[in-house]
Amino acid sequence: MSIWDNIKADVIGFGALNLDKMYYVKDIACKDEESYIKDFDFNPGGSAANTIVGLSRLGLISSYIGKVADDEEGELLEMNLISEGVYVNNLIEADKGNSGKVLGFIDEEGERALYVDAGVNDEITIDEINIEHAINTKIIHFTSFIGKSLNAQIDLLDYLPDSVILSFDPGMSYAKKGINALRKIIDRTNILLINETELKLLFEDYYSKIDGIDIENDPPLTFRDLAIHVLDDGIDTVIVKRGNKSVYGINNKDEEVKVPIFETNVIDTTAAGDSFNTGFLYSYLKGYSLEKSCLIGNWVASKCVENIGTSGLPNLEELNSFEKNIDLD
Repeated sequence: MSIWDNIKADVIGFGALNLDKMYYVKDIACKDEESYIKDFDFNPGGSAANTIVGLSRLGLISSYIGKVADDEEGELLEMNLISEGVYVNNLIEADKGNSGKVLGFIDEEGERALYVDAGVNDEITIDEINIEHAINTKIIHFTSFIGKSLNAQIDLLDYLPDSVILSFDPGMSYAKKGINALRKIIDRTNILLINETELKLLFEDYYSKIDGIDIENDPPLTFRDLAIHVLDDGIDTVIVKRGNKSVYGINNKDEEVKVPIFETNVIDTTAAGDSFNTGFLYSYLKGYSLEKSCLIGNWVASKCVENIGTSGLPNLEELNSFEKNIDLD
């Protein structure tokens, strides 16, 4: 028996693991345009990994299902998880290939454009996953892969007991795959964490057809309409991240909220949604109300975007200090 076998994680992340190579530019160039690079930085990333690192900083026992190769990027990714207190007992090491990486371009407004080299991220199979660990966590948090590792996520669903909460942030790459490709995950999801663009892309056509709406001539379904449809179809909690507008949340406990974001000096929006997920999932496990959970999610995100990558993710002491000033139950 390994020493890892006695560790039960509060949250396990399952998604692509990438080294983010970020170029800070004057403007993001479009087709036939030019810009120039002002600075360069690299940080370990990946949507679920960002969230899991944030949860570890907040004192939760966290682990990660992902895959790295025996290369410099893989070593940096693994060492980052270890340094952040994330257990790597579920990390898969490939014998060949290259670790995932993302080339990112961030303009002066903090907006970004990303290019992904998936590498061994897309070679995960169900037989490489420690099922015993996965079925004994409180929350398993799915995010996207570019390619066929989606199949491993789908296969894992057959093993998860009802006691394990499935949190799902599809991201744009999964939203583009369409509802049919994600149906099994959506049907098992307890918490859907999604931005407004992804929500419309994934569900607007589907529910418009059900409601008999003519997309070209009738008023479109709003984000609230879509969230209510998703809730009615069995997901317990739906969170819609609306960028610099607000966060909307609704659940099956008759809670419905719209929570404004915090005004802050934005440096890098790369992990904004992932860091919101950190605050929300932490709060969910604490049993907080939907409003308080969204508020804390927004606060964690505001701390993150003030810095490059995930360096601004707060620790538990900082969160406790913020919570003392929240006048909510």
